[in-house]
Amino acid sequence: MSNTSMNMRGKITFYEEKNFQGRSYECMNDCSDMTSNLSRCQSCRVESGCFMVYDRSNYMGNQCFMKRGEYSDYMSMMGMRDCIKSCRMIPMHRGQYRMKIYEKENFGGQSHEMMEDCDNIMDHYRMNECQSCNVMDGHWLMYEQPQFRGKMMYMRPGEYRNFMDMGMSGQRFMSMRRITDSCN
Repeated sequence: MSNTSMNMRGKITFYEEKNFQGRSYECMNDCSDMTSNLSRCQSCRVESGCFMVYDRSNYMGNQCFMKRGEYSDYMSMMGMRDCIKSCRMIPMHRGQYRMKIYEKENFGGQSHEMMEDCDNIMDHYRMNECQSCNVMDGHWLMYEQPQFRGKMMYMRPGEYRNFMDMGMSGQRFMSMRRITDSCN
């Protein structure tokens, strides 16, 4: 494999103990169930790329965005209570970003098309919440609180009719940000 191909791929290494100790598991693509590789995960190192990690298998539950760097005790840093059970590599996106957000499930209620980050949908669009969306271009992070705070959810191109189907029951999203990080 050429260096160019390697640079296009992400690489994350998970460790059973804090401070990169214990058994490790290296991942260079999506992994829907990590429990067969590690019994627990207390730290990780992202050598290249960007990843979303999840505290449930099959990309469900609480999520955390991880870019290049070392996370010696990510559980306390990221506020995750449980072990990482799955991870998804976020592909590098070049081009425009477009997402249409809807106030209600199944693309109902008020809607707005976005091409830029929005730190507060109430202030910008007079929407009380966002319960469905259609991501046309790019990769996005949605946050439960204004100013890109609180629990987050990774959105890649596709239609999302109901966030509860993604394991986010009772979740409402109040701010959205494009993933523009250089995931190299």
